[in-house]
Parts: sequence; structure tokens; C-alpha cells
Amino acid sequence: MENLTDKKRAIFESTLELIKENGFHGSPMSLVAKNAGVAAGTIYHYFESKDQLICELYAYNRRRIVDTISRAIAEGLSYEEKFFKIWYNLYMFYIQNTNVLIFFEQYVNSPYNTNKCPSYFQGELFDFLLKGIEEGHIKDVKPEILVVLTLGSISSLAKLNMFGNITLKETDLKQIVKILWEGIVIHKTTF
Repeated sequence: MENLTDKKRAIFESTLELIKENGFHGSPMSLVAKNAGVAAGTIYHYFESKDQLICELYAYNRRRIVDTISRAIAEGLSYEEKFFKIWYNLYMFYIQNTNVLIFFEQYVNSPYNTNKCPSYFQGELFDFLLKGIEEGHIKDVKPEILVVLTLGSISSLAKLNMFGNITLKETDLKQIVKILWEGIVIHKTTF
């Protein structure tokens, strides 16, 4: 993971906060700099433009998600336990970084997402699910569908928690991920 300077981290955090409140267009560089507590010129030391800032912010937070997934996969657990760990760790990441979830949703549906394809259809989670299919752990379903089911459940529940519509306990989370797992796992029958 990239080592960020305190100023660059402050700029990223400021941008996330402002985008959550005002959207992309309502978050000019001058306001980002002011909110981050840096001089207006300082922001241009790190980023040539707002477009570059937003694209780098997306890449930085995507790497954070990939790192979260990679750490869970690297643990010496069974495939099922890794699935549960990935799901729970991503959920906790979004609970602890609510601005990132809101930013991702806005980014994917914005002109900044030039290829109009969410990048989560490639990478660690996609590969993990594809491996599960190939090894016979989970049903032979398009991995893209499995990614959507997994990430969709995580982001929907994080938003429910974020906006106070529902309070989820640890037992609720375990039950939810178990329901998801039961829907995709191949049940081996012994006759």
C-alpha cells in the first residue's frame, strides 16, 4: 500500500467528505484545500487537476479494498472460512469508512468511470470466486454474478447501518453471510 504524506491523506479525506456532502461538482479544489487545511497551491503540488485527484482517490481506495480481500485470502483458512472473512472484513471496512462507500457509488455512476464497467469484475474477489467455482466449492455461476451478490449484500447492509434504518448485531451479520453462502455453496450429497 502506498505511503501517503499527511497532507495528501488530508486532501483525500477532505475530498471524500466534501463529495459525500456536495457531490463531485459541488467540491471544487479550493474548498477541498480549505477543508483539508492546506494552501490552495499545495493541492496542485499533488494533483494537476480535480480529475486527477478524483481518479487517484478512486485508485487509492480500490487498493485499500484489494488489500482487505488479500489479507483474508492469505490466512490459512478453508475456502468457506475465507469467504466469510472476506465478507465480514469488507463490511467492517465500509462501516469504518462510510465516505468511501458513498464515493465508490458516485464514481461508478459518473463520467470519471470512463470504461463504464465496475473494476470489481477483475481482481482479488473475482479471482477468489472463480477459483471457488473451479475447485468445486461453489456453484458454477458467472463469477460476475457472484461478485454482485457478495458486494451488493455488503454495501446494502452498510448503508442500512450508516443511515440508521436498522441496527445489525454480530449474530445478524453471521446469519446474513451464512444465507449468502448457503445460496452459492455446492452441497455435496452422500448416497
